[in-house]
Amino acid sequence: MRKFDTKVQHLKYKVLRTIAKHYWNGQLTDNLLDIPLQIVPGKKPSMRCCVYKERAIIGEMVKLAMGGDKNDKNVIEVIDIACDECPASGYEVTEACRGCMAHRCEDVCRKGCITFDEDMHAVIDKSKCINCGACAQVCPFSAIINKKRPCEKACKIHAISMAEDGEALIDDSKCIACGACVYQCPFGAISDKSYILDVIDLIKGSDGGRAYKLYAVVAPAISSQFTYARLGQVISGIKELGFHEVVEAALGADMVAWAESAELCEKGFLTSSCCPAFVDYVGKYFPQMKDNISHNLSPMATISKYIKEKNPDARVVFIGPCTAKKAEILKPEVSPYVDSAITFEELQALFDSRGIEISELTDTALDNASYFGRIFARCGGLADAVAQGLKEHGAEFELAAVSCDGIDECRTALLKAAKHADGTNFIEGMACKGGCACGAGCLTHAERNRIQVEKFGRESADQTISSALSHIDRSVE
Repeated sequence: MRKFDTKVQHLKYKVLRTIAKHYWNGQLTDNLLDIPLQIVPGKKPSMRCCVYKERAIIGEMVKLAMGGDKNDKNVIEVIDIACDECPASGYEVTEACRGCMAHRCEDVCRKGCITFDEDMHAVIDKSKCINCGACAQVCPFSAIINKKRPCEKACKIHAISMAEDGEALIDDSKCIACGACVYQCPFGAISDKSYILDVIDLIKGSDGGRAYKLYAVVAPAISSQFTYARLGQVISGIKELGFHEVVEAALGADMVAWAESAELCEKGFLTSSCCPAFVDYVGKYFPQMKDNISHNLSPMATISKYIKEKNPDARVVFIGPCTAKKAEILKPEVSPYVDSAITFEELQALFDSRGIEISELTDTALDNASYFGRIFARCGGLADAVAQGLKEHGAEFELAAVSCDGIDECRTALLKAAKHADGTNFIEGMACKGGCACGAGCLTHAERNRIQVEKFGRESADQTISSALSHIDRSVE
């Protein structure tokens, strides 16, 4: 599998590619029930205990690929039938228990959960256990472990629990749509809704640019994806799909860095507005700090707004690594500017549904943004860009930024800021560990992604923000 990290991603891609291929030809409804059979044609299962269960799960994946449950506002959904293989989470006593005399685990347990069998090995009564972990902390043999489901372990904000029937349950009031659970679930039981059919409608509706100009706004993380082809070939492939022009979201990042640095000077303290999952996190978990979020739209929304101001009839599709962007485009302050959003996974499915082999295409240059706009895709890039913005503004402001790589670091920085515990005046928040270059919708999540993003930034013809903004009109013709 040259294109994906895991077989789960590959199965998801096959579903997306298949429905897209039928939809291009106007034959999707006729083939809807046959799609699971097309993907699993044999009589033997390839991933599950039963071929019929495989097909039933793929049928649910087809629904998500077609937009999912319209009544469910969350862009992340659980496929219940696929979520039945993981053991229940909680503390368990392993074979490492020596049946010692101290019984510290019993003494520390406030709920009386721990008893001992005939061999004096500890046993935990799950009906009483509250998973406080006190017993695990005092065990001298580290014989008590906290066994967590992959989705629960991936969710750093504790938005996932277990329903009565054992399947994962997402608390929408807590979820920030970061997609960490989507990537980490080893059974593909949690997935993001797809807008791939909406994008095909937009491509068809543009009528080759005669009805309206269709723009693709691509995240800078694209430079680290599609490793089997050159970036210029990927851009050519996007235009081959039917897009009028491809514009860097990084150009929007230049605009944001320029405006955000000025806003920081004026207000004295800000948290970033670029990562929609982080913005949602602040709103849900640190509501007292909502007013400190930068009032700038995200780079995606900022450049899309500019495109529509220059071309009122234009349509815009965002292509990136982020599942939370699918939630962001539904917000009233963003929806007028971005018509749809897909991930890199879905872009690969679109290419293959049209038989576009990007590795055989000639290159199309992508030269909209500055170095500083492009490095937004890695942790620390936004803080570097704001520092550059302050420098180019000639501002006498001493930046004390903290760059947060993942929600755990975001939480720590926000707690300190809420208590005025340090001198930080700018918090760059990134929900995904590794930054946008390792987002849930990426094809690959390797450490090299960050290095590739930095390399892409160095290749920019514009090494200042103001230089990139000086010819912005040329980029959105």
